[in-house]
Amino acid sequence: MKPDVTPTNTSPGWFAHPVMSVLVAATWLLLRESAGPADLLWAALFALVIPRLLHRFLGPALRPRAWWVALRLTGVVLYDIVMSNITVARIVLDPVSSPQPAWVPIKLDTTHPTAIVLFATIITTTPGTVSCVVDEQRGEILVHALDCTDVAGAAEQMKERYERPLMEIFG
Repeated sequence: MKPDVTPTNTSPGWFAHPVMSVLVAATWLLLRESAGPADLLWAALFALVIPRLLHRFLGPALRPRAWWVALRLTGVVLYDIVMSNITVARIVLDPVSSPQPAWVPIKLDTTHPTAIVLFATIITTTPGTVSCVVDEQRGEILVHALDCTDVAGAAEQMKERYERPLMEIFG
């Protein structure tokens, strides 16, 4: 008796994971600190070959639907990281500051796993906040904020700045 074998796609194509390809190329160029012809060639080669070799481990390809929203979100996150660093430095260095730490529950509107992971990562990367728990059953993220006087306002601001663009990108 022959085993029942379902054919799998063993040939993923050269651009099966475009986001991974871009990240691999960008990482190579950043590590090399050069955009010379040889480094660009190596970056392109790695960007093509590495995702193709790892396709069985990567799962389905991540294909954002709105690249312009992803670029805008990247800018917002970078801006927020810089501004949060300044705010946290002021709080820490000011001897008379009295920060009001708070737990901020954020009800998730998205159910896309990548969007949830990126949302939690963005929150954790921004100084002054740490995502502590992603509760899938209740559909919320619990965030610890270093200084927060308006819990509901902070939750709405994080949803507006990060979750809504992620929902546009990933659906």
